[in-house]
Amino acid sequence: MTIPALLERNPIWLAPMAGITDACFRTICKRMGAGLTYTEMISAAGLRYSFESEATRHLLQLGEGEAPVAVQLFGADPETVATQARVVARHLGEDLAFIDINMGCPVPKVIRKGEGSALMQTPELAVEIVSATVEALRGQASDGTDVPVTVKMRRGFADGDDTAVSFARAMEAAGASALAVHGRYQAQYYRGESDAATITRVAAAVDVPVIGSGDVFTAADAARMISPVSEGGIGAAGVMVARGAQGNPWIFSKTTPATTPAMAPTPHEIFAVMHEHAACVERTFGPKALVRMRRHAMWYCAGLPHASHFRRHINNITTMADLEALIDEYANAITPT
Repeated sequence: MTIPALLERNPIWLAPMAGITDACFRTICKRMGAGLTYTEMISAAGLRYSFESEATRHLLQLGEGEAPVAVQLFGADPETVATQARVVARHLGEDLAFIDINMGCPVPKVIRKGEGSALMQTPELAVEIVSATVEALRGQASDGTDVPVTVKMRRGFADGDDTAVSFARAMEAAGASALAVHGRYQAQYYRGESDAATITRVAAAVDVPVIGSGDVFTAADAARMISPVSEGGIGAAGVMVARGAQGNPWIFSKTTPATTPAMAPTPHEIFAVMHEHAACVERTFGPKALVRMRRHAMWYCAGLPHASHFRRHINNITTMADLEALIDEYANAITPT
């Protein structure tokens, strides 16, 4: 399915988030109504050296009913990114929607290697990476067509250095089939407000679809992102929901393609999903499950009565069984039978 077709079907997508959007969480979000999900950000260099490792298996594991999925790669070497994109395409086959190249991650350990949003400082190299990856994915889809390549980018690198439009045009010229634009500079990380006008300007400057990202915490935020500028919207073709989905996968059920609101989940529904999520994480990650699930559990209980009590105790537990018991204890305390 082409990117325009995916967007037409449902333009509300779950953003890739390192350490968060594993198959367990993605499956829940997809069931709740996410039009498309992305894997966690995956190092192309890491794939080259350890494609058969357990960590890689977890990163590329898909949930039931999740396909097609987008796979997000990051790296600064054109040949490595291109080669590993082709390996991923052959591995996932028809379950792959497209390859997304991360040029927006602001994390210092990524930036220091010239990867992520550091590539916005080296647009010539960014062009090489996209061009090489597009070429490597020609004819690599399961039906013999090309696997699309997209780019995730920001407003710019240094605070005040707004290069989004010129960078977006360069990525389009290099062969990117769509662009995801976050309205903050790298220097901002996730502080301050995302500049919606950046997304509007990029969408007007290129012919490929633009997916808006940043500060989408409610169904109304998502609706504004994809509403026409003439109607007071931002004018993006789609929207990526990132932090707004943490502990709140129901945001997708509240935001259909027609932006029809749904009822807020009851505490009972929240606890049921927490249990489902925890069980999946334990099956998938074994001894590492508690570290991964602890923060999800705290996000799920945000806004519920006496959530501070739950958060205090969750930091003292040592096993997944303790977590399950704590969830039940808290559920019974605020929703007595």
